[in-house]
Amino acid sequence: MTSTTNDVSPNDARTAIVTGGSGGIGRAVCKRLAADGMRVVVNYAGSPARADGVVEEITNEKGTAFAVKADVADEDEVQALFDTVEQNLGGVDVVVHTAGIMLLSPLTELKLDDFDRMHRTNVRGTFVVNRQAARRVRRGGAIINFSSSVVKIALPSYTAYAATKGSVDAMTLILAKELRGRDITVNAVAPGPTATPLFLEGKDQATIDRLTSMSPLERLGGPEDIAEAVAFLAGPARWVNGQVLYANGGVI
Repeated sequence: MTSTTNDVSPNDARTAIVTGGSGGIGRAVCKRLAADGMRVVVNYAGSPARADGVVEEITNEKGTAFAVKADVADEDEVQALFDTVEQNLGGVDVVVHTAGIMLLSPLTELKLDDFDRMHRTNVRGTFVVNRQAARRVRRGGAIINFSSSVVKIALPSYTAYAATKGSVDAMTLILAKELRGRDITVNAVAPGPTATPLFLEGKDQATIDRLTSMSPLERLGGPEDIAEAVAFLAGPARWVNGQVLYANGGVI
């Protein structure tokens, strides 16, 4: 566990693990939860410099953050991630699983290797992280997965990606019921078109303009818009449970 932190007692704040915390939405989520007073564990898989950058941004704002490497689809690495957090910070209160990959193609043209890559990260990764979260999160905590509005709006070329996110929806709704009596909420956030590098990669301006016009608010979402929805589910939303929250500016 690498860290830059202010002097905070282990019992002074709630602790949140954010998988994919060095990415566009993940970074915004980390910063927002830190601003809300949580100690944030920035999980990353392959970019320590970006993760350390998120930690530095948070600590420059007087927050507390740590960077921990783990492949979300690797059971041993995820278990080690949770072990490290518990040993250093005393426990886990919030798990936000933002890690995911998106590879677009019409169904008939998608390479099965690409489908398998998405399935490993988006489906297996969610399962592995949720299993540890369900075992470790303390009473009063929250588990927040990441789905996608494309499951509902059904855009062409998103078939395989949407299929992985439909699996996330199913896991989320069922796990919420399996945690009966634990006082732990389980929800998913389903962003619509959001201006992140992952979303914008490979799209021409005409495509971006078309996706922008889908919302009645006539703009793309920003990572901070999605982080606001996560903060709601991670904090005050104790009566919201077993739901998929569509954060998409009204796209249907």
